[in-house]
Amino acid sequence: MINISKLYCDQVTPGDWLRYGKKGSGEREGEIVPKQASERRPIVVWNITRTCNLKCVHCYNDSGAGKTCNELSTSQAKAVLDDFAQFKVPSVLFSGGEPLMRPDLFELIEYAGRQGLRTVISTNGTLITTDVAKKIKQMGVSYVGISLDGIGQVNDEFRGVDGAFDRAVQGIRNCQDAGVRTGLRLTLTKRNVQDLEALFDFFEAENIERACFYHFVPSGRGKAIGDDDLSHAQSRDAVETILAKTKQYKQAGRKTDILTVDNHVDGVYLYLKLLKEDPARAANVWKLLLWNGGGMYSSGVGIGCIDFNGKVHPNQFWGHYDLGDVHERPFSEIWLDPKEPLLKGLRNRREHIKGRCRLCKFFDACGGSLRVRADLYFGDRWAPDPGCYLTDDEIGLDAEKQEELRRSGEIFQL
Repeated sequence: MINISKLYCDQVTPGDWLRYGKKGSGEREGEIVPKQASERRPIVVWNITRTCNLKCVHCYNDSGAGKTCNELSTSQAKAVLDDFAQFKVPSVLFSGGEPLMRPDLFELIEYAGRQGLRTVISTNGTLITTDVAKKIKQMGVSYVGISLDGIGQVNDEFRGVDGAFDRAVQGIRNCQDAGVRTGLRLTLTKRNVQDLEALFDFFEAENIERACFYHFVPSGRGKAIGDDDLSHAQSRDAVETILAKTKQYKQAGRKTDILTVDNHVDGVYLYLKLLKEDPARAANVWKLLLWNGGGMYSSGVGIGCIDFNGKVHPNQFWGHYDLGDVHERPFSEIWLDPKEPLLKGLRNRREHIKGRCRLCKFFDACGGSLRVRADLYFGDRWAPDPGCYLTDDEIGLDAEKQEELRRSGEIFQL
């Protein structure tokens, strides 16, 4: 996750304590600000149900109505929450499917709160009535992230249900009226990238306080729409627009936090841009990027996932690889298993990374970005991230280094 508002505009934002080790940026009493990113406990994305009222074309876990799964019972889920509390996870993110379709959601949220856990809901927003929003506030939920992937019909086509946009907007407003901290989650594809200007206008009109732009990952149903992924040129253009609009917000005194997710290259691109605009700021940003480590301390370190079958994954897109099952072992035990090969690799990826990522001069800041995207694209988790839109010249891959890759058989066609 790249905090554009923090890095590009020097804005203090909630979560900086965990993302950059900065005290006084949203941590609660008793929460430990990590000295190193490698020490972080994982934020856990928990797909507590597979049931969903929408039919999103890019759903990373193929959720929907009537889909079978082996979700945990209420008592089993509470045992998992007990383990989270003892393990000191910084946050549990209730997702789905659509988490609001699970009947015991608020019972679990209330239980988590009693254990001292920070709770977040990731939802499509269409089921957040006035009463639901009030209950979310009453339960002490830290944040509600609502998925929106375009304006009006663009979003509805993405979601597979007419009227989804209007209902999500009403859900946003209901949360705001109830005093719930609320933001948007948006996935960048060819279907909606042309809507970026309109989306920022929407943020302003609706007083949105946080917006996260996700780079596309072709997992779940997303595999079927792989052609909708942005080209490298389109990704650069999109990031340029996001940077420019964030800067405009800062200059206008707006407090909307803007972030990008699932491509740590964005941090390097931002740094290169700042080198030309403000070298002193660039030097400070470089220190933050190095502390964070990009992908190096993300999947399998700072973020994990439990799916609707109780299977544990390094992040929510690794559904094709199971680390273990919380029906059988506690999450903490699975996560700390010293013999688990994928976790060992993700936590020491320098020894395994291949291709242009291995020789990139910005590896310490990017960490090879998203390994699961390389796995899904190349069938090799250590291949270069195909989402990297930086040129060979930009990453220092000169003719000599390209020849080294050819000799070692590490040329991957991006």
